[in-house]
Amino acid sequence: MDPGVELNRAAWEAASEKYVREYQELLRLAKNQSSLIECELDLLRPLLRSSPAVVHLQSGHGLDDIALVAAGARSVTGVDFSEVAATAAQRRAEELAVACRYVVAEVPDVPLRNECADLVYTGKGALIWMRDLAAWAKDVGRLLEPGGHLFICEAHPAVPLWTWDEDSARIRPDRNYFGRWHVNDTFPARGAVEWQWTLGEIINAVISAGLDVLHVAEHPEPFWRPQNVAAAAWRGQLPNSFTLLARRACR
Repeated sequence: MDPGVELNRAAWEAASEKYVREYQELLRLAKNQSSLIECELDLLRPLLRSSPAVVHLQSGHGLDDIALVAAGARSVTGVDFSEVAATAAQRRAEELAVACRYVVAEVPDVPLRNECADLVYTGKGALIWMRDLAAWAKDVGRLLEPGGHLFICEAHPAVPLWTWDEDSARIRPDRNYFGRWHVNDTFPARGAVEWQWTLGEIINAVISAGLDVLHVAEHPEPFWRPQNVAAAAWRGQLPNSFTLLARRACR
């Protein structure tokens, strides 16, 4: 494994211990409320009516997987390169008797068969781990059934630029929207290298993989807010997340 990837894996394994420490709280949340946010549900509801088989790339704590099944998915296969996260997510799914299973693997080159998914779901801190966006998009296309969909709900690529100052929104002078990477200096992955992709690069990677882009939207709300932080950048004036829906053409 590439040394940089190994360092990132170690950082994420350490951060994922949070999912073990907070196991009971996450279990309670999974039982009682959906982790899917409204801008996701607006696009996912029509797709979930057909009970799709879902592959979730970079599945993290797995709460989204439980919510996807509750919303109509037939099954979810989660893929994450953290064994800690995947093990905790599998235990939670089994305890709740939900049709989710987990695979520990690096993305791309996911060890799942071709055309195994009606829907590939990803985001919420996923694309920052991708060193090769073209290879990622190609792997997504491989996993999708003809006519299947890719859905992304992700932090907007401009988010690394925003400070967490509460009095006024500011741009970090040490960050560059067109930079290739930066070092994460906040939770959950302090010290990990995060890869940067512009919104245009993400869209073009999806198109180049042979998928038809059906919808792209930018949103002022972040998908996640750390506790005890009320950044001015989150008050509705700046983009903090985006959603994208694409489809693999039918044969």
